Amino acid sequence: MSTTENAIASADAHSAHNYHPLPVVVATAEGAWMTDVEGRRYLDMLAGYSALNFGHGNRRLIDAAKAQLERVTLTSRAFHHDRFAEFCTRLAELCGMEMVLPMNTGAEAVETAVKTARKWGYRVKGVPDGMAKIIVASDNFHGRTTTVISFSTDHEARADFGPYTPGFEIVPYGDLTALREAMTENTVAVLLEPIQGEAGVLVPPPGYLPGVRELTRERNVLFIADEIQSGLGRTGKTFACEHEGVVPDMYVLGKALGGGVVPVSAVVSSAAVLGVYRPGEHGSTFGGNPLACAVALEVIAMLRTGEFQQRATELGDHLHQELGLLVGGGAVEAVRGRGLWAGVDIEPGHGTGREISEKLMGRRVLVKDTHGSTIRIAPPLVISKEDLDWGLEQLREVLRG
Repeated sequence: MSTTENAIASADAHSAHNYHPLPVVVATAEGAWMTDVEGRRYLDMLAGYSALNFGHGNRRLIDAAKAQLERVTLTSRAFHHDRFAEFCTRLAELCGMEMVLPMNTGAEAVETAVKTARKWGYRVKGVPDGMAKIIVASDNFHGRTTTVISFSTDHEARADFGPYTPGFEIVPYGDLTALREAMTENTVAVLLEPIQGEAGVLVPPPGYLPGVRELTRERNVLFIADEIQSGLGRTGKTFACEHEGVVPDMYVLGKALGGGVVPVSAVVSSAAVLGVYRPGEHGSTFGGNPLACAVALEVIAMLRTGEFQQRATELGDHLHQELGLLVGGGAVEAVRGRGLWAGVDIEPGHGTGREISEKLMGRRVLVKDTHGSTIRIAPPLVISKEDLDWGLEQLREVLRG
């Protein structure tokens, strides 16, 4: 057996089969490229579902992590540390908000947003105890915790994990009328992805997000934007909500906030919302740790220049122009997305999304499938135009075959 085959066989034997990865075993990576244990190089066109917006081994982020590793990595929130206040201040400024509640993973941040909305509903809005409702969209993806899968419409995510957490109302994504009709006096929040990533990079119809913003203001309901995948430069703006001039009541952030180095997530909102917490009511041992804050501070500094947002805009325009040329030729049914983020619906006769992904892997390009015949393309924002064009040419070749 080859080194790759041995590694895969060992993983299959000793790890739970909750993932079905492509048969590649990565050993090193730099920028937009990864190298496997056999020395073969692959163009990364997934970027860890946006966790690697700034590329593999970004020197600024690695240096920030190394410097902090030499000082202190963890204190727990039992004590203050010298990176925490600056992290919270800079992230609040980036978001145009007032307060930050740091966690580790995206799912933890979503759970925190849910808890925050409920507590705000009881303490501020005056909803009767135990009656708070949160409205979510069908085909959402906010994580895989018990609470989060309770409001998922994905059968694979939900099956055999009940009983499910109550308190959620599911409405069609992009349907303002359904959202309005679902609201009651006990509604405390609307939780949405500005662009639905796992669903296939679904962009809502124009006017939907502003409509949600207007409706939530009218009804004294919090608008929570899950920007874990869409935020921090991916779409050409710092936040995807900005494309329609919308500022939510709460941002949920993760993935790229840790720069692909450490897991970092956060809920960012106003003092009126996050101020509902008292000591002991919520927490995390690793949330807001010194190493996480040091890396995230460098991410924030990089985003403040606007360089990466501009790059995502320019390369994203090129990406969508090239992908658009494939539509109508018999191989691609539709292309959606914003910035350096696209969902490509493959005509089923050309293969499933998994099959297309495997064929691209054979041509040294790594993407990931979702929902049958859809593939997602989301390269690191540092990718060169030449490498992006090479990756797109491999897709064209696969579709010709």
